[in-house]
Amino acid sequence: MYKPNDKRYDSMKYLRCGNSGILLPRISLGLWHNFGSVDRFENTANMIHTAFDAGITHFDLANNYGPVRGSAEENFGLVMEKDMRPFRDEMLISTKAGYEMWEGPYGNFGSRKYLISSIDQSLKRMKLDYVDIFYHHRPDPDTPLEETMEALSDIVRSGKALYVGISNYNSEQTRRAAEILKANHTPLLLNQVSYSMINRWTENDGLQETCREVGAGMICFSPLAQGILTDRYLNGVPEDSRAKRSIFLDEEWLVPELIDKLNKLNDLACERGQTLAEMALAWILRKDKVTSVLIGASRPQQILTNIKFLDKLDFSDDELESIDKLLEPFISLTPPM
Repeated sequence: MYKPNDKRYDSMKYLRCGNSGILLPRISLGLWHNFGSVDRFENTANMIHTAFDAGITHFDLANNYGPVRGSAEENFGLVMEKDMRPFRDEMLISTKAGYEMWEGPYGNFGSRKYLISSIDQSLKRMKLDYVDIFYHHRPDPDTPLEETMEALSDIVRSGKALYVGISNYNSEQTRRAAEILKANHTPLLLNQVSYSMINRWTENDGLQETCREVGAGMICFSPLAQGILTDRYLNGVPEDSRAKRSIFLDEEWLVPELIDKLNKLNDLACERGQTLAEMALAWILRKDKVTSVLIGASRPQQILTNIKFLDKLDFSDDELESIDKLLEPFISLTPPM
């Protein structure tokens, strides 16, 4: 029988999400990888327990997380049913819809039919009556934004979600979505986007400022750039690394010049008393520009290791300048989508 840590809220830090009443943990757990049907369920459960024991209250999913699609939600539902049900009111659970989920013309993008069908399916898989946050996962170039946002508003009004979010929306799209949602009396809670030391499109786009202006928070995924901003590649590309087997990280990106810069970044992190990954995560949350950062994990110990960075979120001007100079040739200022 799982019994949570009595001191789980002692060390975690929380920040108000936009203009809402919600406090998000500065670290949230993303179930994108390593929580699907191909993964060991005992490890999945242990990672969820470990996160909750550390004060991580926010668990982020999507309808198509796996593999196979939907299996991360199914496994999460099994953990909820077995261990976490007594603590549901302490948890923020989010899911999303927008990418391909089932065959045919109604299992993708942003139509009202897809979104409402998707939330119903997600709730069944997770064995929940409602989620705390339901996101539209990506902009739909063909469906009117009014239709998509009205569907999100109706999902809240139906009691199937408490708040709405958007993901991968740029500054202009965020502003328009927020205006429609405000008119629907369902304010935009937050935007979930990719952001890291290397991937800085949100800064170039002005998205962080837009989120503040419309009263929304920002939560970021891929803060370690699929593992590039860790010590994994300081000596080249290991045969068992993600760069060798994942569609999300191309080995060709890891050119010798980048590896050299990563080693210099690692030296700077060591001077700060951090690992490269810890420094990269701290950089995301510097000056409270971002509400929360989503971390992934393949084993419980990674979660415990990653949260150590919360003890040192401050950077000197010289440190920030050094990071910028080292990474300047590799920084992406265009959205990944």
